[in-house]
Amino acid sequence: MNAPSHSFTASEKKILAVLAAVQFVSILDFMMVMPLGPDLGRALGISMNQLGWIGGSYTFAAFLSGIAGSFYLDRLERRSALIWHLLGLAIATAAGALATDFSTLVAARVVAGLFGGPATSTLLAILSDVIRPEKRGRALGLVMAAFSVASIIGVPVGLELARLGGWKLPFLVVGGAAFLTALASSLLLPPIEHHRTQAEEPGAPASTDSLLSQGVVPISLFLASNAILATFLLVPNLSAFLQMNLGFPRERLGLLYFVGGLLSLVSTRFGGIWNDRSGSVRPLATSTALFVLTLATGMLFDPPLIAAATWAPVAWFGLLMFTNSLRWISISTLTSKVPPARHRARYMSLLSAVQHLSSSLGAFLSTLLLSTAADGSLIGVPRLAAVSLGLSLLVPPLAAVVQRLIRRA
Repeated sequence: MNAPSHSFTASEKKILAVLAAVQFVSILDFMMVMPLGPDLGRALGISMNQLGWIGGSYTFAAFLSGIAGSFYLDRLERRSALIWHLLGLAIATAAGALATDFSTLVAARVVAGLFGGPATSTLLAILSDVIRPEKRGRALGLVMAAFSVASIIGVPVGLELARLGGWKLPFLVVGGAAFLTALASSLLLPPIEHHRTQAEEPGAPASTDSLLSQGVVPISLFLASNAILATFLLVPNLSAFLQMNLGFPRERLGLLYFVGGLLSLVSTRFGGIWNDRSGSVRPLATSTALFVLTLATGMLFDPPLIAAATWAPVAWFGLLMFTNSLRWISISTLTSKVPPARHRARYMSLLSAVQHLSSSLGAFLSTLLLSTAADGSLIGVPRLAAVSLGLSLLVPPLAAVVQRLIRRA
């Protein structure tokens, strides 16, 4: 008997479990560096306002590899492509422990980004290949919950590893985890290459240029770009802001990410169901409004409206992660419906490239908008928040246009 349309089959559940593990490692590989920023600054002599370059170097490299992947990923069998990129990510991440200064750490993160970008693109292509559109919101919610798990478990553990064993230890542990996910992918994922058989169907766009000529594609890329740019103006600097500006204690930083991750886990599960039932525009508009309100409360004014008491930064950070995760599940669900299966990896690679370029631009731009005071605190946080807020408000109208074009097509 066929499974009901609203449930996942046993094979789908196994694939989603592997993809969630891959997403967990990919997210953790990127996320762990930013909370470690002050630790890296002390160990390697890096200024606090330079931390954006460390995160931005990874995402800019992932942008370059995403552009390259748009030309070759749809020609490859999906599982093999995922495994080889995970192996490269494992080696490059572990190599970060060999860094001796700012430039060598940036070099290691560039190599990690070159492999991490295509790994994420291939993961999303596999998910969209095996899960039908009517279940894709929930499937994306399950896989994207790995972000929350990385915040709940991965980042706090990484921070403790760094506190107890030095800043190099998290790089070695995450590199080992990436190797294990490559092994799990080889053992548990089936070969996935039916997208190749559809390449010659009538009306299929034959190149990246012709894919971009489809009206909905550039608008969907612009939508994702605005959202990620607004986010990554903030992300590389949150740990430094909370510690240096608000006086949040370093030893309680793990609690911060635990609470934020727990709330993100709730929002991804709830958001996936909400998107499947009502479409993506309404959840996205609601979550954007809440995100903007939370951002304004914490960073738009100097001094911030949130108090320096321990509970206030924890609550604020948790709400910021909750609302941001809720809007990202809407954006991911909507953009997954844009490409045909035969060019899904090509589109996902372009989408990943645009997102990573916007991430790096946000991180780099934040270094221009911020400066460091003599006591280590960040100067210019309200200006940074105002730019992020303005970009965020563009997202819901763009999503409405994308959804209308998808329905028309």
